[in-house]
Amino acid sequence: MIEHLAERVHVLDAAWRQMADRLEEAGEEAKISIVVPERGRPKLNVERLGALGESEMLRWLRATTAAMLPRIELPDLLFEVHSWTGFLDAFVHAADGSTRMEDLATSLVALLTSEACNIGLSPVINSNVRALTRDRLAHADQYYLRGETLAAANALLIQAQSEVPIVNGWGGGLLASVDGLRFVVPKRSINTGPSPKYFHFKRGLTWLNAINDQVSGIGQMVVPGPPRDSLYILDTLLNLDGGIKPEMVTTDNASYSDMVFGLFDILGYRFSPRFADLVDQRFWYADLPDQARGSYGPVDALACNKINLKKIITWWPDMLRVAGSLITNQVRAYDLLRMFGREGRPTPLGQAFEEYGRIAKTLHLLAVIDPVDDTYRRRVNRQLTIQEARHTLAREICHGRRGRIHQAYREGQEDQLGSLGLILNAIVLWNSRYLDAAVEQLRAHPPKDREVLDEDVARLSPLGYKHINTLGRYNFIASQPGEGLRPLRDPSQHEEDEG
Repeated sequence: MIEHLAERVHVLDAAWRQMADRLEEAGEEAKISIVVPERGRPKLNVERLGALGESEMLRWLRATTAAMLPRIELPDLLFEVHSWTGFLDAFVHAADGSTRMEDLATSLVALLTSEACNIGLSPVINSNVRALTRDRLAHADQYYLRGETLAAANALLIQAQSEVPIVNGWGGGLLASVDGLRFVVPKRSINTGPSPKYFHFKRGLTWLNAINDQVSGIGQMVVPGPPRDSLYILDTLLNLDGGIKPEMVTTDNASYSDMVFGLFDILGYRFSPRFADLVDQRFWYADLPDQARGSYGPVDALACNKINLKKIITWWPDMLRVAGSLITNQVRAYDLLRMFGREGRPTPLGQAFEEYGRIAKTLHLLAVIDPVDDTYRRRVNRQLTIQEARHTLAREICHGRRGRIHQAYREGQEDQLGSLGLILNAIVLWNSRYLDAAVEQLRAHPPKDREVLDEDVARLSPLGYKHINTLGRYNFIASQPGEGLRPLRDPSQHEEDEG
């Protein structure tokens, strides 16, 4: 344990010294400044992060590839994705796991569409088709659609998404973001909470989503009302549907106490929230027992709070036991707040996690305020932008009943929002494969004075939806080709088609 803590302290010390060197080298070009008043804490001024410009070539590539994507009905998209992945086979009977009804895929596509679009069963029922009768759909809902089967189907889509060539340019899956999408629940339910800010005078819930940098939804959790702490985020990460474990996790303006940083760090995650109050954050340093730190030059004024390493060493065995309990789902992360707090004050074990978290928190802060390189901050912002775009797509899909969830019980809410997450991943996979095909076609036959650059391909998004019809009554007869992909559209006909 001593060796581990010594290594962390050396990393923190090196980060402080690098910050001092970079600030001196940058001089007047530095993107931060430190003001030390005669009284009080030093003030940190950080230059706002400007938006990255978009070249004409990038704008052309985005418009052209979007115009090339085939138009498709949502159910047909699900049938086609199933023909690639077999994800609907993950829905097995609750009793013995082997019973399969005839034409079950059709029933499942109708049921998933009904749940995700929030339209109820009436628009998808067809009494002339056995697989689409009300009784068949109700049976499939009761015995096939549940948390375990949704997670198993989702895992297949996540794996298939990671294998699409174009996805490698978006990320390696090691960066993830977790954020919530809020829904009003007009029915009486114990699994909702009030929030005048988000639900006005009604109650609602928050659907937490974990999204990796390959744009796959890798985990989800339903929380009553708006979540008040980032430990809900940790619970989401500890119960992922699939994909590789992310190393870095970001979120937008969450509760980022020092204790939260400590819990994330001991479980192997680099917690990287976007701070709303960056200039008011405290920075920390640490001294090993046999070695006092030297001066950090121009940033010495910021390093004015000392970490209590003795407290970490004393409670380290118990901290490891807590980590083991979280990994094995013996306790929820959110419940630790009550275990670590007494009348608003942390217990000794909670204080140990706070001290340990101050190392990770300061490393994050120093990376955010780097006076020369803004890559880290842009990486966080880009991932949060992906999260927001996915939520926009989710609202487009979940359009029925004015976007309100009418399920009164937790299991029904989880199944409905789990279906929404599954369909979002199916759309992302479908878009990714066709974007990859469009890019390859443009590279093979580039238009005059145009070039497909790797850096531009890396900024494409599989979250477009204008070519997907989610409205009206639905047809559940698959029309996907038997082999290969559908023909891409001619981008020159895009404007005419839109009219």
